[in-house]
Amino acid sequence: MTDFLSDYGVVFALLCAAAAIVYGLLTTRWLLAQPAGNDQMRAISAAVQEGASAYLRRQYSIIGAVGLVLAVLLGVALEAQGANGLQVAIGFVIGGTLSGAAGFIGMNVSVRANARVAEQARRGVAAALSVAFKGGAVTGLLVAGLALLGVAGYYGVLLLAGVDEKDAVDALVGLGFGGSLISVFARLGGGIFTKAADVGADLVGKIEAGIPEDDPRNPAVIADNVGDNVGDCAGMAADLFETYAVTAVAVMLLGVLTFSQTTQAAVYPLVVGGVSLIASIIGTFAVRTRNDNVERALYKGLITSGVLSAVAFLPVSHWLMGDLSFRPDASSLLKGSGGVPTATELWLCTLIGVAVTAGLFIITDYYTSTRFRPVRTIAHASQTGHATNIIQGLAQGFQATAAPAILIAVAIIAAHALGGLYGIGVAVMAQLSLTGLIVALDAFGPITDNAGGIAEMADLPDSVRNVTDPLDAVGNTTKAVTKGYAIGSAVLAALVLFAAFVEELRTEAAKTPGAERITSGSFDISQPEVLVGLLIGGMMVYLFASLAIEAVGRAGGAVVEEVRRQFREKPGIMDRTEKPDYGRAVAIVTAAAQREMILPALIPILVPLVVGLLSYKALGGLLIGVIIVGFFAAVSMTSGGGAWDNAKKLIEDGEFGGKGSEAHAASVTGDTVGDPYKDTAGPAINPMIKVANIVALLIIPFLV
Repeated sequence: MTDFLSDYGVVFALLCAAAAIVYGLLTTRWLLAQPAGNDQMRAISAAVQEGASAYLRRQYSIIGAVGLVLAVLLGVALEAQGANGLQVAIGFVIGGTLSGAAGFIGMNVSVRANARVAEQARRGVAAALSVAFKGGAVTGLLVAGLALLGVAGYYGVLLLAGVDEKDAVDALVGLGFGGSLISVFARLGGGIFTKAADVGADLVGKIEAGIPEDDPRNPAVIADNVGDNVGDCAGMAADLFETYAVTAVAVMLLGVLTFSQTTQAAVYPLVVGGVSLIASIIGTFAVRTRNDNVERALYKGLITSGVLSAVAFLPVSHWLMGDLSFRPDASSLLKGSGGVPTATELWLCTLIGVAVTAGLFIITDYYTSTRFRPVRTIAHASQTGHATNIIQGLAQGFQATAAPAILIAVAIIAAHALGGLYGIGVAVMAQLSLTGLIVALDAFGPITDNAGGIAEMADLPDSVRNVTDPLDAVGNTTKAVTKGYAIGSAVLAALVLFAAFVEELRTEAAKTPGAERITSGSFDISQPEVLVGLLIGGMMVYLFASLAIEAVGRAGGAVVEEVRRQFREKPGIMDRTEKPDYGRAVAIVTAAAQREMILPALIPILVPLVVGLLSYKALGGLLIGVIIVGFFAAVSMTSGGGAWDNAKKLIEDGEFGGKGSEAHAASVTGDTVGDPYKDTAGPAINPMIKVANIVALLIIPFLV
């Protein structure tokens, strides 16, 4: 069996990826066969579809132009250095194309599921949950399936073409870069779009005009619904696609650099990803409810997949990794005891990865759910005004970083003790094994949110909103916890990428006559160059986040002015004798998002490039600074923003004065401040961290 998996592991991974894609296609067919409601519901859904598709087409055309230039420059520059530039450039195109396809296809399914969920809500929670979750599952399984298809497929093609295993893995770094580039643009552009529309709709509609959320009289309401999909569906899909692909490539690279059995070490993460996809498909069938407990039903599917994956990892580890030996030059990659990790120890590393996923879910849920103290303290503070709401929200966001940091630190120490740096990589790959269902839970949020909006705009009976509102409430929680998962996986993936950078740099320097000897001590903080790099890396995170938040403020201001203009010039909107111009608001935020995303997206590409060409030691320090500062900034922003959001919802549900109270007004302010935190800047830091690390890997031929 060992020979079979090592020889045909790539084929096995491709078959598993194909199964995930087939599941997505069959589920899409079933979903589109469900009734989409009356004419008004279909018209509203079509408007959201049109806006989302137009936005993504325009976004991808811009990214495509940038990507084409980068692919050519990358290929030419690496070929000039004697590296496999053409293979890297082809990988870059494959990664970017598949990442974009995952987001685009998944988003198109999501925007078609919204009206169908609203229609199924007439039959009750169970029927609506089934459609909403399966709509998200299409996106989730496509993300994981296409990521594994891209990595395993391109690796297999390179091997068939006679490329050396090490060179084949190096070429896969280009694939990771392509996915990362799409991700940082998608996260930024989608985040700017969704929060600008949300802020504009809330500030004028709910505060100034006093009309409910999703009221069809609000000219920004369609833009708000479009934003939910391009931000949370397409954005999260691209984010976790590149995390999955980048981690697989990094673990493969570490395996090739660590073990003499290069084929087994390179194939192992692909087989781990493959069996996890099958477990995820099985887990989707466990999501059902008879007692209207939606959250339990969703997590039952996730737990089922996690348990099945953990069990399947044991035989895979023993069949593939039971007889290992270190390469002679792999001393810095050894585990804590200095010995070769056993198959059981590597399996235990996979369990650590699954445990980190569970831990991040529990921690993020605690800090963002209305059931627990952090959110309730923010809602309570709202009673004394806007300023105290902001103060308490900031405090909870900062506090929310402690537990994840400790969890990840313990996981790193345990995985390293068991399997060295490769063991850490295996743990991260196992953590990402649940990507399919994680993305499904995230996409569930905007689908149910849009379903509630359609029910409101189409004036459906209260019984429908009584179903869609609880689904939406659970969707808000799942969106928050999946962001916590995405950040944790991004940091661990970046750590693996940094380890791969150091080892690849050391390996290349050893082969280059006259090059300086590079060791782990080359990045000692006492060296001025390393310290300067640390400062620049930390600065990058805050500069990046500030530009993203500013962009939301400017674009949101433009939406506010447009909504005010329409209310002023079309007084019949309020008494429903005139229709708002929804398309104008969509056009404003589309143009703003495309314009504003360019500058911050270039930061993680250009800054590491310039710093690296000046000093490889400063580049190493920069990567450490980006990882550490990025983790704390992203967690505080997403958890704090999620807590602000749910504090508002807690008050709207009747506590601390309810709707229309001073506490409610203060909570809306907090939610408005938290919106660009949790849905724009915070999530976009994830791909920004990894882009910086991948750029460092790509420019190694220029550093030695």
